[in-house]
Amino acid sequence: MAEWKNTGSGSLASLVRDTSTLSDAREAFQGLVETIWRLRQPDGCPWDRKQTHASIAKNMIEEAYEAVDCIESNDVAHLREELGDVLMQVVLHAQIAADAGEFTMADVARDIDQKLIRRHPHVFGDAAAQDAEEVLAIWDNVKLAEKEAKDKESVQAGERPEGLLDGVPTSLPALMQAQKVSRKAAAVGFEWETVQDVWDKVDEEREEFRKEAPGTAEREMEFGDVLFALVNVARKEGIDAESALRASTAKFRSRWQAMEGLARQRGVAIEGLSTQELNDLWDEVKRQRA
Repeated sequence: MAEWKNTGSGSLASLVRDTSTLSDAREAFQGLVETIWRLRQPDGCPWDRKQTHASIAKNMIEEAYEAVDCIESNDVAHLREELGDVLMQVVLHAQIAADAGEFTMADVARDIDQKLIRRHPHVFGDAAAQDAEEVLAIWDNVKLAEKEAKDKESVQAGERPEGLLDGVPTSLPALMQAQKVSRKAAAVGFEWETVQDVWDKVDEEREEFRKEAPGTAEREMEFGDVLFALVNVARKEGIDAESALRASTAKFRSRWQAMEGLARQRGVAIEGLSTQELNDLWDEVKRQRA
C-alpha cells in the first residue's frame, strides 16, 4: 500500500466520500476481472478463449481512438462506455497473459502504481513543483534515472542497453511519435534555446524542400523534415501536435458539412461548383460562424 502524504486539506465528509468511492471502484474492478476470467475458462466463451495478444492488438487502438472521439466531442455519456471498452482490453490482455503464465492483472496494477509514485516525487517524496512545466521536468529526470538503472543491469547481463528512443513505439501516429522522440532528445540537452530558433529551422527545412525536384523521394523526405520541425515548435509552445491537427481537421470537416448544407438549400451539387464558388461558400460559412 502506498504511503499517502497528508496535506491537511479536505473535510471529514469529503474523506468519507472519497473512501466510499475508492471502495466502490475496488469492488467493481474486481467484478470485471472475475468476469473476464470466467469468459476465458474451458466452459466459457469460445471467442474469448481463443484470443491472443496479437489477435486483439488492433482492438486496443480502435477502442482508444473511440474514447478520444468522445472526449473531443464532449460526449460524456458515451465516454463512460468507451472507457469501459478500453479497460476491458487491458483486463483481457492481462488474463491472456495470466493463462500463459506470463504475468497477472495484479502485476500490471502494481507496476503502474509503483511507477506513478516513483515519477511523482513532488507528491510522494521531497521534490517540489509549482506548475505543470516543472512537473514535466521532474518526470523527464526520473525517467532518465530509470533508464540509467536499466542500462546498468543490461550491461551487467552482457546485453545491449536500451537506446534513448527505443521506448517510443514506432506504431504511434506520426505526429505523436515525432513529439515524443523530440522531447526525449531535448531532455538530454539536444534542444533549441528559443521558439524562434525552431521557426528558423522550419524556414531552413522549407528551403531545402523547395530545392528538391517535385515527385522525388528526396522532396518527400524534406517535407517530412518540415513537419518534424513544426512538431518541435508545438513542443516548445506546450502544444500537443497530434491533438492540434485533429482539432483543425475536425474544424475543416464541420465547415465542409456546413458548405454542403448551404449548397443543398440552394439546390446545387457541391461537386459541380467551381473553385471560386467553393471558396465563396467557404468564406460565407466562416462569416456565419465568426
